[in-house]
Amino acid sequence: MRLIKSDLLTQILIAFVVAIILGLIFGPSISVLQPLGDLFLRLIKFIIAPLVLATLVIGVASIGDPKSLGRVGSKTIGYYLITTAIAILIGLGIAFLISPGKGLSITEPASDVEVNETEGVIQTFLNIVPENPFTSLGEGDILQIIFFAIFLGLAITLIGKKADPVYHFFDAFAEIMFKITGIIMRFAPIGILGLVAPVIGEYGPNVLLPLLKVIIAVGIACILHAIIVYSLSVKVFADMNPLTFFKGISPAAIVAFSTASSAATLPVTIKNTQENLGVSNKISSFVLPLGATINMDGTAIYQGVAVMFIAQFYGIDMSVMQLTTVVITTVLASIGTAGVPGAGMIMLAMVLSATGLPLDGIALIAGIDRILDMFRTSINIVGDASAAVVVAGTEDEIDRSTFEEETNIVDSKIEPKRKI
Repeated sequence: MRLIKSDLLTQILIAFVVAIILGLIFGPSISVLQPLGDLFLRLIKFIIAPLVLATLVIGVASIGDPKSLGRVGSKTIGYYLITTAIAILIGLGIAFLISPGKGLSITEPASDVEVNETEGVIQTFLNIVPENPFTSLGEGDILQIIFFAIFLGLAITLIGKKADPVYHFFDAFAEIMFKITGIIMRFAPIGILGLVAPVIGEYGPNVLLPLLKVIIAVGIACILHAIIVYSLSVKVFADMNPLTFFKGISPAAIVAFSTASSAATLPVTIKNTQENLGVSNKISSFVLPLGATINMDGTAIYQGVAVMFIAQFYGIDMSVMQLTTVVITTVLASIGTAGVPGAGMIMLAMVLSATGLPLDGIALIAGIDRILDMFRTSINIVGDASAAVVVAGTEDEIDRSTFEEETNIVDSKIEPKRKI
């Protein structure tokens, strides 16, 4: 089983490298591979709603005690908000050091970038309650599905034995969805080839070079955030080797980088977190769907870099009050824009408005937003997984045999036997 997982990761990495090479060689004509990516994306999306519903119902019903559910929920949301605040600070810091907007000689594009407005935090919370849960399932509204699943799980717990048939139904249904996810993941290398190659071919080096410092700044900030924040978190709170963590979640991170969609990657994230990192079903099924909608560490990093870039381009010196406003607005907007397509661009418009920076600056980086979206989505997914590991570690809900077996085998080969 471990060999199969390793082979799949190797195949995904090879497909990713090949996609980049093909995109650079063939340019826009490589878009003939796009249908392969679209098919893989459709296969992933079609299992999201039923998988979230089934796993979350079982997760909540397994937790049982409403007090325990409240404890897990508060830990999850608290972790997400804290790491988002740290992420925006890292983004601001890296952008300040690299200065991607200084000395940039590009023609300012026309400000014709359309940015939809978010409905705000209050309306978002109201929209969590579905008027028709079956409509929510049909439309794939993750927040409303989560609300529906939590109430189903709680009701199953409160009713007791009479609800056992419903519990067993969702339990079996969840296993079926996991099996389907495993089948779909066998086609991941082909899907990633069809997703990444057209993006590289469309943008190419000529488009990326003028704004290369922005891409580098976002990339460095994402890597630092993962190494510092996530490594320390899983080690301190779950006593997990950071290398084990990153290796276990790497397939989901690559899929996230390719699809640029947290929701589309959710089934893979749940599968990797449970099978590779040993997080229990009841923790992962609650923490991960919630993280896919409100956790935006990667997007927060993007906000920090983008704000500093726009300020530097226009020659504006950011005050301490403006920088503080950026942090607060980004953390709050991570909730207010939950589940809204193009959340990164929406959040950037909110932050620029709050700090008094010109909204026209959005057009400066709109051309590379798809590239940046790949970085921020990948770190969002890794952040979701770290939250699941941290919460599971504090709740003693990690099956360490899933990853310690491989470590023990490696150690036994390296360390000589001691003489008695």
